[in-house]
Amino acid sequence: MKEQALEEAGRPNGFWPQATADPDRTVLIAPDGEEWSAGRLHADANRLVHGLRAAGLERGDAFAVVLPNGTELLTAHLAATQAGFYLVPVNHHLVGPEIAWIVADSGAKVLIAHDRYAAAAGAAADEADLPATHRYAVGGDTAGFRPYAELLEGRPGTPPAERTLGWVMNYTSGTTGRPRGIRRPLPGKPPEETHLGGFLGIFGIRPFDSNVHLVCSPLYHTAVLQFAAAALHLGHPLVLMDKWTPEEMLRLIDRHACTHTHMVPTQFHRLLALPDEVRARYDVSSMRHAIHGAAPCPDHVKRAMIEWWGHCVEEYYAASEGGGAFATAEEWLKKPGTVGRAWPISELAVFDDDGRRLPPGELGTVYMKMSTGGFSYHKDESKTRKNRIGDFFTVGDLGVLDEDGYLFLRDRKIDMIISGGVNIYPAEIEAALLAHPAVADAAAFGIPHPEWGEEVKAVVEPAAGHEPGAGLAAALLAHCEGRLAGYKRPKSVDFVAQMPRDPNGKLYKRRLREPYWERGAGGEN
Repeated sequence: MKEQALEEAGRPNGFWPQATADPDRTVLIAPDGEEWSAGRLHADANRLVHGLRAAGLERGDAFAVVLPNGTELLTAHLAATQAGFYLVPVNHHLVGPEIAWIVADSGAKVLIAHDRYAAAAGAAADEADLPATHRYAVGGDTAGFRPYAELLEGRPGTPPAERTLGWVMNYTSGTTGRPRGIRRPLPGKPPEETHLGGFLGIFGIRPFDSNVHLVCSPLYHTAVLQFAAAALHLGHPLVLMDKWTPEEMLRLIDRHACTHTHMVPTQFHRLLALPDEVRARYDVSSMRHAIHGAAPCPDHVKRAMIEWWGHCVEEYYAASEGGGAFATAEEWLKKPGTVGRAWPISELAVFDDDGRRLPPGELGTVYMKMSTGGFSYHKDESKTRKNRIGDFFTVGDLGVLDEDGYLFLRDRKIDMIISGGVNIYPAEIEAALLAHPAVADAAAFGIPHPEWGEEVKAVVEPAAGHEPGAGLAAALLAHCEGRLAGYKRPKSVDFVAQMPRDPNGKLYKRRLREPYWERGAGGEN
């Protein structure tokens, strides 16, 4: 069906033949507003392949990038996926030792970093023993790095020989221990033989069809890069945001008539916090698919976004390892709280701790199985085996499947609070707190208690205009009384100026939780 849609559009499958057929078509709008043609992006990707091969990379080798959203990261992706390389995107918020671990563990032979991250990237390269000749910096004359332009200068813009499909090797966030690379075997065939844009067909997004994809989160994230790359291969121009702000997102949707994007609930929350007059200033009616995932979305936030943006607000569940489930707005309104039913290329199951598959309605660990191929954790066979039952794998989420196959998540097993032998799911508590107008962001987790084992602690980022302190804490505890059973309610509330989230909305809850366990007691900070 997807191939038929491409044929009906009269366009070839994939970026490379499209760029050859129509090199003048605008395919990318950079964060500074510069427009890039297909021919220009195609030529730079080809030059990068030639440059990386000259630096010694061969099929199956890896190179790492520490880059903001920009043309260089998309160029790197196109180069890797037509030359049989592994692209390793690195979270640019990491510090030197964290980056060094990924560079060394992945075996990256080249590191490309932006000048704004040069200090951490340079320290990482030193620690990983990466030769100075194989470090390249974008955006300036950076000590310890060669200019990125040297990788491209003098290289032909023509397609390289022996083109073969490569992959992205993302590293898991490392909520427990070191992050691990997710490595998929290379298929050893030309990139055109794989429908690289077909992923978006799961969400009903068609080739060309006047679509424009807005990249509003960091491309180092698995889903963000996968969505953007798939859109590019389907012939959709990309509009890139470097640093996300809610009003700028609305302006870009209005300016470029954007039709689809990948979002997270934190962005919903901050969009809804805009004054009514700001929200009314921009036309978002072009949006067809505002697809969100990566974190739980409180019901009241989801309903408010649907009321504002309409039924384009859709949800999916997946992981860097694979996916997944999908729910349209209509499905969610019929079954509030669901993250959807299994993708056509995926199967969902719920197992208990003994590996027994559970029937609908019973809570257990959520497992997924992909029909598109497997993966392993790079250099960690133990973790690869530990998280599997047959062909199914899990990332540790707890959930329930209903009789119709819709999945409802409860929480991550690692985040579950056990107080007095009772299981408590933080997501429910966080949703209750976020319903209070004084709360900009919230986290709930267990802290030590001498009798119950754990008690519920809430940490809150106050909304603008609300002062943290005993008065606000009392108000929030009172607010929870009418919404949560007694055993679920936070016993105390602490405040932070800013919640430790990455720009894609992932909460680093471990950073909040660890100080309480190190002290071995609860109480106010």
